[in-house]
Parts: sequence; structure tokens; C-alpha cells
Amino acid sequence: MDFSIKKGIKGQKEKVVRLQDTAKAYGSGLVEVFATPAMIALMENTANESVIDFLPEAWVTVGTEISVTHVKASPIGATIRCETVLENIEGKKLVFKVSAYDNGQLIGEGTHCRYIVDKEKFMQKIK
Repeated sequence: MDFSIKKGIKGQKEKVVRLQDTAKAYGSGLVEVFATPAMIALMENTANESVIDFLPEAWVTVGTEISVTHVKASPIGATIRCETVLENIEGKKLVFKVSAYDNGQLIGEGTHCRYIVDKEKFMQKIK
């Protein structure tokens, strides 16, 4: 299957930190700041949405790997901006650079891999 995905595709998404997005709510810590798992979910979602429109119907991407650092805490009410860039394509494997910012300051960055799969076949394999 040929896909029209090209290197350099960018994604951007914003999220306001709410109580349910905190480390305390996620159970990943005891403080009410933006949780690392919430940041990772935002990064994965942004990468996925950046390429979904380039896929044929019935095809999706699934996250398989993420390696990030979370370098700055963000309080409830902060607006987090996530940016992704598709840096490499290896067959059905997509490799993204991911980064997140609070008020223009870097709070996290790293890489994220996703694979292109036929949704129906993928779901059949796990049943």
C-alpha cells in the first residue's frame, strides 16, 4: 500500500491544564502540576492527528515507542502547546520529534514512533 505521508509534516495542539491532568490525579506523583503521562498523551495525540488525513480510509497509526524528558513543571491553568515534526519514515514506521511548551518555555521533548496499520486487521490480531 502506498501512503502519501511525507517527511516534514508538522502538528500542533494546545491544552489547558486541568485538575484531572495533574500528577496527583494520574497517580504518577503527589503534586497538582501537569503530569508526565498527560504530556505524553498530548504528544502522541498531536503526532497521530498530524498524519491521519494522509492515510487511506480504514488505516490508522498506533503508538509503539516514546522517549521524552519532562524538564519543567506547569501549574493548573497553564496552556501547554505541543509541536510534532515527522522526521523519518521507514516503511510503515513513522518517527516524530515531539516537544511541549508552557508560555513559550520548553517543558518536554523527545521522540515518538508510530506504525501505520490496517485498523480492522490490527484489531483481529489482538482478539
